[in-house]
Amino acid sequence: MVMNEDYNEHEEEFEAVEEGEVIHDIVPVSGMYENWFLEYASYVILERAVPSLEDGLKPVQRRILHSMKEKDDGRYNKVANIIGHTMQYHPHGDAAIGEAIVHLGQKDLLIDMQGNWGDIRTGDRAAAARYIEARLSKFANHVLFNPKLTTWQLSYDGRNNEPINLPVKFPLLLAQGVDGIAVGLATKIMPHNFIELVDASIKILKGRKPKVYPDFPTGGIADFSNYNDGLKGGKVRVRAIIEVIDKKTLAVRQIPFTTTTTSIIESILKANDAGKIKVRQVIDNTAQDVEILITLPNGVSPDVTIGALYAFTNCEVSISPNACVIVEDKPQFLGVSEILRLCTKNTISLLTRELEIERDALKEKLLFASLEQIFIQEEMYIDFKFYDNKEKLFVYLEKRFEPFKEQFYREITEEDYERLTRIPMIRITRFDNDVANDKMRGLQDSLKETEHHLANIIDYAIAYFQEIKEKFGKGKERKTEIATFENISATAVAASNAKLYVNKKEGFIGTGLKKDEFVCECSDIDDIIAFRSDGRFVVTKIADKTFVGKNILHVGVFKKKDERMVYNTIYLDGNTEITMAKRFQVLSVARDKEYEFIKTHKKSKVMYFSANPNGEAETLTFSLSPACSAKNKVFDYTFADLLIKNKGALGNRVTKYPVKKVQFKEAGFSTLSGLKLWYDKTIGRLNTEDMGELLGEFNNDDTILVVYDTGEYELTGYDLTNRYDAKRIVLIEKFDPNTVVSVAYYDGGNKRHYVKRFQIETTSLNKKFLFITDHSASRLEVVSTLKDPRIAVTYRTKARGGEKLDVAYSIVALIGVKGWKVLGNRIPHDYVSTVKLQDPLPEEEIEEAKVIETTETKTEEVQETPPPSPKPDENSSLEDMF
Repeated sequence: MVMNEDYNEHEEEFEAVEEGEVIHDIVPVSGMYENWFLEYASYVILERAVPSLEDGLKPVQRRILHSMKEKDDGRYNKVANIIGHTMQYHPHGDAAIGEAIVHLGQKDLLIDMQGNWGDIRTGDRAAAARYIEARLSKFANHVLFNPKLTTWQLSYDGRNNEPINLPVKFPLLLAQGVDGIAVGLATKIMPHNFIELVDASIKILKGRKPKVYPDFPTGGIADFSNYNDGLKGGKVRVRAIIEVIDKKTLAVRQIPFTTTTTSIIESILKANDAGKIKVRQVIDNTAQDVEILITLPNGVSPDVTIGALYAFTNCEVSISPNACVIVEDKPQFLGVSEILRLCTKNTISLLTRELEIERDALKEKLLFASLEQIFIQEEMYIDFKFYDNKEKLFVYLEKRFEPFKEQFYREITEEDYERLTRIPMIRITRFDNDVANDKMRGLQDSLKETEHHLANIIDYAIAYFQEIKEKFGKGKERKTEIATFENISATAVAASNAKLYVNKKEGFIGTGLKKDEFVCECSDIDDIIAFRSDGRFVVTKIADKTFVGKNILHVGVFKKKDERMVYNTIYLDGNTEITMAKRFQVLSVARDKEYEFIKTHKKSKVMYFSANPNGEAETLTFSLSPACSAKNKVFDYTFADLLIKNKGALGNRVTKYPVKKVQFKEAGFSTLSGLKLWYDKTIGRLNTEDMGELLGEFNNDDTILVVYDTGEYELTGYDLTNRYDAKRIVLIEKFDPNTVVSVAYYDGGNKRHYVKRFQIETTSLNKKFLFITDHSASRLEVVSTLKDPRIAVTYRTKARGGEKLDVAYSIVALIGVKGWKVLGNRIPHDYVSTVKLQDPLPEEEIEEAKVIETTETKTEEVQETPPPSPKPDENSSLEDMF
């Protein structure tokens, strides 16, 4: 259609060219297209997709809010009516307006909603516009509107005025967040926490440089390590909060931003169908709170499954910010810190202009009040009858006011005289000078206060933000937990959804060789390592059937950088005809590339090979050839004496004589040092990268002792896939069966404080045992595994108003070692307020402290307790009490 119009427009020019006239202003079609595209791109960027920095709104959002303000009478309006009213300002139809108002409402900040507005957690859509209602929130009315500060422009059809920007006195852009895709440009600013933005603005006003991070309405856990201040190139990782209900059930309690419960469930089922995870059932119980129950099959670890959910489903997503805003009619990429600074600066400017307007209004009120008082007191109105027109009357008034002009802040105008002449006679006759003076003093006080605020605008702005926080901050606490995530290895958490087989003679490996030798269970994303008798090995991706070379010695799942896996081999060096032994590791290789682990020669051959997951060193029996000249033709050889080297090392010499056979004699122990493990409390995970608290070196059947603030303990293995509830842990360490656990706790039933000491007698792993009473008010005060832990006790001599005293005790002096179910001994004070663990004594002072306390302090064995609880003694158990 546009092309036809342009053709008609230039039709005369084309005819003139045909007649031989010279035309110099013909526009090529390519030039027209370039201009049209740039105009369209600019329009989309400025008028549709990218928000303004000044008020944080896109044009459609600004027009919606302006329309709602025009219709605002305190009552709800049908959204359909709001859409219709907005269409006189917005040229893009009712669908775009309806979608925008729903999105604004779901942010739960500017619009007070009534009806079914949908649910961002489940993805449910809002009801039709005719069924839902809305009005401006109190917050919106407080911070968005002031006609005196608003710059106006004509609407698209010229019939109405609309605001260019709203005078928003708040960092609304960061509070709401925004997404927009324009032509060749996009913006993505994540929502931030209301209270944190207010606090950050106050810090900026005080000259500090705060850091703010997004806060998502769906909650979850987020890692902002690579946030990059919201600029392009940053990345935010967001995870669902997943709880372990029992060994067979997980519950998703909060979901990542940009996902819904529906998309979470679909991704779980997809991963299950692909064999990445194993789940039996997924149930969506979401109502007021999110709850997705995941039932696991028998034998599937909840901890591993949680890691797999983060690795293979939408339970973890990455969001890339790209903060782009309109500044002075141009798109600019600004960091969140800069946006916040500019928004705070804009708020100061708006508050200053508001105060200036208020100051000028007060001056005008004070001026007219003074004029009115003088006018009435001087009885200027009496002589009005002598003047038959306004000009003469105004000249008369000007002469009468001449002596008083110095007390006015500006010249008196004819408009002022006009107002004076219109004062009703009843007001003049009832004029009270004292009332007028009081009114003027009130105006003067207000004027002084306003001028004080202008002179101290920073303090005024701080008070303004504090007022906003007090009025509107309730219920807007942070929903998204800030944490640092570990990188989850997909191969470590992937479910074993395949079986690996091998045909050693023919040289084939794969999951489809079901008639051949079974190797192990694995996942379909694992790498497989295969060693051959010719002294070569290769690492390849698992497949249905892969040829890796004939005469395979060993096949297994390859774990990159696994320093615990050690390969032991005996081989004949073809060059020297000497039998060699070596131990080596394969830490990192290129996939599908062959490597040598012995020096290849046509006479070289591998005589023995073993793979040892924990660096074990076995013992072998060598039988030499009967014809050789060796004195000992049968001898034992152990790998324990060999150092572990790389795959290219030659190894150590075993014998120069011909070997008839090599036989396995007995298994050995690991020659590797214990696996050093650290516990990182920020993420609740174990690691080997020196992050967090060192737990110690672990071997074989070693376990970890975990004590929770609920008064429970648990023994766990030291698998790196273990997950711990870091918020509830009060003690975590390598478990020593000889360790004595010392405890001080409050018994909610007896309403007394107790101490107890016990050793861990249970052996079950991943099972929690309660070692304090199970009363709802019972709580753990102190737990320690020190040899002689000391506690500081604060108590009063009477229930109320008694003297407050502090005393220290050695728990060792108060009670001996008992069973873990024993109630314990009561701390010998009635009104105990706090019990805290003291710093440990130096070793030389411990024995002296024990002697002093055992001679001066009598341990009170509990014989009486208040009803309704039974009367326990020192050896009472928890079962006896309840």
